[in-house]
Amino acid sequence: MSESSAEAVRAVASAAGANGNWRRATGIAGAAIGVVAAGAAAGVALERLTVGRGMRKKARLALDSTGPYGALRGTPGKAEADDGTLLYYEVDDVDPEAVPALSPRRRRLFGRKAPAPVTVVFSHGYCLSQDSWHFQRAALRGVVRTVHWDQRSHGRSGRGEAQLRERVPVTIDQLGRDLKAVLDAAVPEGPIVLVGHSMGGMTVMALADQFPELVRDRVVAVALVGTSSGGLGEVNFGLPVAGVAAVRRVLPGVLRALGQQAALVEKGRRATADLFAGVIKRYSFASRDVDPAVERFAERMIESTPIDVVAEFYPAFSDHDKTAALARFRELPVMVLAGVKDLVTPSEHSEAIADELPEAELVLVPDAGHLVMLEHPEVVTDRLADLLTRAGAVPAGATVGGYGRTNGTARPG
Repeated sequence: MSESSAEAVRAVASAAGANGNWRRATGIAGAAIGVVAAGAAAGVALERLTVGRGMRKKARLALDSTGPYGALRGTPGKAEADDGTLLYYEVDDVDPEAVPALSPRRRRLFGRKAPAPVTVVFSHGYCLSQDSWHFQRAALRGVVRTVHWDQRSHGRSGRGEAQLRERVPVTIDQLGRDLKAVLDAAVPEGPIVLVGHSMGGMTVMALADQFPELVRDRVVAVALVGTSSGGLGEVNFGLPVAGVAAVRRVLPGVLRALGQQAALVEKGRRATADLFAGVIKRYSFASRDVDPAVERFAERMIESTPIDVVAEFYPAFSDHDKTAALARFRELPVMVLAGVKDLVTPSEHSEAIADELPEAELVLVPDAGHLVMLEHPEVVTDRLADLLTRAGAVPAGATVGGYGRTNGTARPG
């Protein structure tokens, strides 16, 4: 841990402990929030910023106004969780009359013109939204029915009612019950393919743990992307031992304190946007040639998560352990995929999942970080297409080829 980053950790802890001195804390809050919101920890060495602040601000505005990412929308719906939280979802249905009009390339992707009666349900990760599946959603549109939902307190879903009313901590088990509510509302019948990234993968495991009969009777395939079945308390986020120890010691208390001063912290977060962007880039992507618009897209999703939500969810990950629940998937086609350079949920965690599921396909993507579905969308979409083929959702799979690359403007059609 560098001297400057160690000093940042000490400063955040000191500021958080000083009663009423929040204006001093907001100057550095953006660093801590940015790290945690990316699923990481404080104390990261950032690359030198060589472009003027004004120019960077103009670039962000330009990307926000022209970027096509996250613009796909479906038929909206709401499901009610067991504590009354309203969960927002969207359905991309297949119009049988429109299927013949699909481009030959889109038809070749899955090897057929007519969709199978299967619904693919996507669950997103911590501090993201359903839009994080932009490329996969674009590829599947018109080919198979899909459901995309926002986890509680994320995206367009409501704030967790139990958290607001009773200050009940968020648990991964609660997220599993939330997913069950969405399935009941959006997919009341028919076969299901479950796809989850990071926290979304944990949500899928929690669903299987609590509703094994649903998995047995209706789930026909599972994709677990950049996720973990447990042991997240041992992740070092690419930091040296001393840095990890410092983060684990101060971060939970810092987050609780910052969450109680959300309005002031959000001001500090905006003031440190450049630092925030650098942290997101380090913990989201590993390759150097990611489209700047994709980087900005990820940044917008993460920065839209309020600090009190960040604080509510963070403790749930250290308690998460669903290794035993993986047994529910042993009779199913399963794809486990991870970026080799993921610092948030290291690929070793995906390898551990695959060890529990010997028949699963394990895909390790070189030069990929935590947001692998945005960084290398063609790989993720290709393997997902193959999974759907193996599950019988489509009879003849094919590779995606160049579809979904991020080195140019995305064209969802």
